[in-house]
Amino acid sequence: MPELLNNDLLRKDARFFVAATLFALALRLIFVLHFPGIVEDSRLYADIAMNWLQHGVYGITDSGHVVPTLSRLPGYPAFLAAIFYIFGWGNYRAVLLIQVLFDLGTCLLIADIARRVLSEPAAKAAFMLTALCPFLANYSAAALTETLEIFFTTLALDLAVCGLDVLRQRTGPPIGLKGASWLGCGLSIGACILLRPDGGILLASIGAYLLFLLCGAILKQRRNPNDNNNDAPRPLPMLLAGILLTTGALAPLVPWTLRNWHTLHRFEPLAPRYANDSDELVMFGFNRWTKTWIAEYTSVQEIYWNVPGDAIDITRLPRRAFDSEAQRQETAQLIAAYNEGHDMTPELDASFATLAKARIQAAPLRYYVYLPILRIADMWLRPRIELLPSDPRWWEFNDEPRWLAVSIIFGIINLAYVIAAGIGLFRWREFANVGLFLSFLLLRSLFLGTLENPEPRYTLECYPVVILGAAALFRQVSRLRG
Repeated sequence: MPELLNNDLLRKDARFFVAATLFALALRLIFVLHFPGIVEDSRLYADIAMNWLQHGVYGITDSGHVVPTLSRLPGYPAFLAAIFYIFGWGNYRAVLLIQVLFDLGTCLLIADIARRVLSEPAAKAAFMLTALCPFLANYSAAALTETLEIFFTTLALDLAVCGLDVLRQRTGPPIGLKGASWLGCGLSIGACILLRPDGGILLASIGAYLLFLLCGAILKQRRNPNDNNNDAPRPLPMLLAGILLTTGALAPLVPWTLRNWHTLHRFEPLAPRYANDSDELVMFGFNRWTKTWIAEYTSVQEIYWNVPGDAIDITRLPRRAFDSEAQRQETAQLIAAYNEGHDMTPELDASFATLAKARIQAAPLRYYVYLPILRIADMWLRPRIELLPSDPRWWEFNDEPRWLAVSIIFGIINLAYVIAAGIGLFRWREFANVGLFLSFLLLRSLFLGTLENPEPRYTLECYPVVILGAAALFRQVSRLRG
């Protein structure tokens, strides 16, 4: 496998990397010590991990009984189980500190990608941009899947770049030991999928890019069968690379799929779309109605997450939730019926489905085009303050001054990263394998637009590419001072 994390660069600029690493560590420890994120999902993952350790059952605790579950993939519970086994039950501090180490590894991996596709100065810029990124640092202090997901996403992209470099070489065996890059890339994607089912988007992105190159290579070979251009990938090695990639990505799912079939009698290679178990009602009608108006994370917090269990405040619905006064009254009646018992019954869910159908028929472009675009924009551009005590309605400027300042600063920083990445990717659109990174950004963004819950954290997996694009602005800088 081609060398990852070039030792020459690390040795040559050791002072720079040591100083940047210390800054990165300090920033992450501030979040770990002062803003640890132990949320409801964290406790659910921990419950599964402990039942797995203590009872040998991958399940959740329900009324004192351990019930097998398939609502969550086993990647993060396995991570928690390993840490709890070594450091003690409920030791979230150990979890967060180890996640900090993974996040520091992400800094190195992003720098390595920048070194390969851009330049050494860009690699140093990428390392610093990752090290000082407050959003990555914030999530390293949260007992959630994001930090590990970002690490394995970056590792997969780095190995994909290595593999593409190998495919362009005509000397030596095209596959064999060199194929380890593609197998490793696939296994990294497999780790992403075991953490979150949307990790499969990375497989689709890299696979689509490989397919694009394969089609181009086949066409070029047919047009010029005697062309011995050393820089042109050959079809057969690319096909074998795709096989290794797919095998590595899907093989880790086999034990999980077999377990679900054996234990729960369901063919489920991932996890259900709404993270539900077999005996849970899926609110298809309510969810569809939600997608006819929801466009921002604030509505997720105030409306979407409240159902079932908490009341819906109709005054929190935006104007676009109603197309007429009659529809407003109908919606109010449905919400009042729900608020009586805070339970979504099948009959009530069917009524929301009927309302959603009418709204979609009245404005299909709004449902299929405008709102997905708004959700994507909200996930990319909103201040990433969801793990902090800041008011999610920051634009109303009625929060405590210090948290209002944090919201504004985080918003400016996020906007700066996104704008810098856009300029960098456009200006240096000829840099190696840019299509690979753009396909990932595009496919993931399009997928996120289909969700009812536009949460800013879902775009964090794209931040390695964002930072890479921003680092491209430093491609021709002769040297950054270390």
